[in-house]
Amino acid sequence: MGVLRAGLVGLGMMGRHHARVLRSLEGVELVAVADPGGDPHKVAGGLDVLPDVEKLIAAGIDVCVLAIPTASHEEAGLALAAAGVHTLVEKPLASSAAGAARLAEAFEAAGVVGCVGHVERYNPALQNLRARLEHGELGEIYQVITRRQGPFPNRVADVGVVKDLATHDVDSTAWVTQLPYRSVSARTAHKSGRQHEDLVAVVAQLADGTVVNHLVNWLSPMKERVTVVTGERGAFIADTIAADLTFHANGVRPLEWETMASFRGVTEGDMIRYAIAKPEPLRTELAAFRDAVLGRGDANVVVGMREGQAIVEVAEAIIRSAAEGRTVDLP
Repeated sequence: MGVLRAGLVGLGMMGRHHARVLRSLEGVELVAVADPGGDPHKVAGGLDVLPDVEKLIAAGIDVCVLAIPTASHEEAGLALAAAGVHTLVEKPLASSAAGAARLAEAFEAAGVVGCVGHVERYNPALQNLRARLEHGELGEIYQVITRRQGPFPNRVADVGVVKDLATHDVDSTAWVTQLPYRSVSARTAHKSGRQHEDLVAVVAQLADGTVVNHLVNWLSPMKERVTVVTGERGAFIADTIAADLTFHANGVRPLEWETMASFRGVTEGDMIRYAIAKPEPLRTELAAFRDAVLGRGDANVVVGMREGQAIVEVAEAIIRSAAEGRTVDLP
């Protein structure tokens, strides 16, 4: 296969970035775009803005990126699978676990690449963290804490903070630890007058018993994207806004100053901030999608639709836990 003819559905906040990266990606040509709402960010260039995914398919595309509201993922994705178009669907895969399963089945049956845009997996800080955990640098993992908060994004109206934002943390936690979720217990709040929840606090356990906490909201005036993994030898802190990874080691020398030890603890050790390369995560993600379509490199680098389905299942368990006031076990 030569140059891949790419289509893009959705020219909103995420779509404009996909358009920019697709145009810069070697071996890919953006040939068609579609959005019934037009082109608010003026990213179509010389391309006609088509009204729907059917017109996009008719333009003769090999691959497609879906960057439209979550509620529309299933219908558009099924049309692309039926047309034999390799597709990357922005996260979450669908607005329900059942819809996610139908998409995964359709792409499997069609024999084309279907993947999900969980872009945090491609953040350099989290990629470096996963490699260090895999090599045993932290020893036994005790706890994973994530904080993802900031102002409400006006672009989101069809799902709440759990499916839009918390799915980032659910996926990245399962990915960096290489463990599925065993159970979740959650509380949500509706503070901004919208239909869906805008705040969630989650306590969960992974398959090996590791304790997980997720704090996510659309109510904070500051933006925070932090993952803390605490274990036998210390703690890693990944700041995915800055793509920084820091390690706080357990110390080997007790503090002799008694009053200092009483509030700082006695096991503080060295702190290291790693110097790591910082390529743009979206570019890394779309390059991995391209390579999967072309059969190059490791196919497991992309987030498969079955993985995306599992994340939606955890998100639904979180929402159910909050609604019913109980812990929900996952299969």
